[in-house]
Amino acid sequence: MSTNIFFLQVLASNKIFYKGRCQKLIIPLEDGEKAVLPHHEDMVIAVSVGEMRLMDEDGQWIHAVVGKGFIQIINNRVTLLVDTAEHPEEIDERRAEEARERAAEQLRQSKSLQEHSHFEASLARSLARLRTKHKHDV
Repeated sequence: MSTNIFFLQVLASNKIFYKGRCQKLIIPLEDGEKAVLPHHEDMVIAVSVGEMRLMDEDGQWIHAVVGKGFIQIINNRVTLLVDTAEHPEEIDERRAEEARERAAEQLRQSKSLQEHSHFEASLARSLARLRTKHKHDV
């Protein structure tokens, strides 16, 4: 394998989103973003809801919205496990907007800390989907 690429698998709960060689991966974290490059130090990192970007071995950028999960980096092999992963063109803008509105209303009405956390996560997912859809409007 060339020294400027690494093997990447992006696994969502319902599909293999990406499996192949990669030059660069940028993932959303709770406090910003993290770039993964070839020969990155081995580690496990929690991933947040947001936009993921990867540069494949041909230099083409692939954008996606990912849900919460983890990334494992071991010996130049990277596995990203997330609950959801969607290309911008797969996002139904009307459904995402409706989900945002529902989550915002439920957040206002939440009574327990657990409900609040759940609805806050729903709102974050819908906002990330809408941001990515508008950014890469296809």
